[in-house]
Amino acid sequence: MAKVQSQSTSNPSSISQAASVAALNGDHGFLAERNATFKHRRDLICGLLNQAPGLRCPTPEGAFYVYPSCAGVIGKRLPDGSRIESSEDFARYLLAGVGVAVVHGSAFGLDPYFRISYATATDALEDAGRRIVRACEELRD
Repeated sequence: MAKVQSQSTSNPSSISQAASVAALNGDHGFLAERNATFKHRRDLICGLLNQAPGLRCPTPEGAFYVYPSCAGVIGKRLPDGSRIESSEDFARYLLAGVGVAVVHGSAFGLDPYFRISYATATDALEDAGRRIVRACEELRD
């Protein structure tokens, strides 16, 4: 397998090289607008998540996702009475309880954090953020 892998991933193909040259030398006029859109989405989701009881969302300097701490909801009880013990429990609650998909931090070896992408429509992101806030407000000690 090492021999197969070394031959299939060791060099970019000629097509990839040509695409890279075109990307580097082409029109970059669209980038400013896209950067502004992503900055707006980043700030939107950070602002919403920081309103949620038990969450703390630092503002990332890059990427297309945020990685908030959910330490403040660990140990809280869900509306059904069960207890959140980990970021995985919290992610499961968000998916089943309010229909928001996130990735639990334990998938990356970092608990109690979770990851949510902001590479989506602004309206959908705002709706998801508001659902997360409401979901956190429903948790009990």
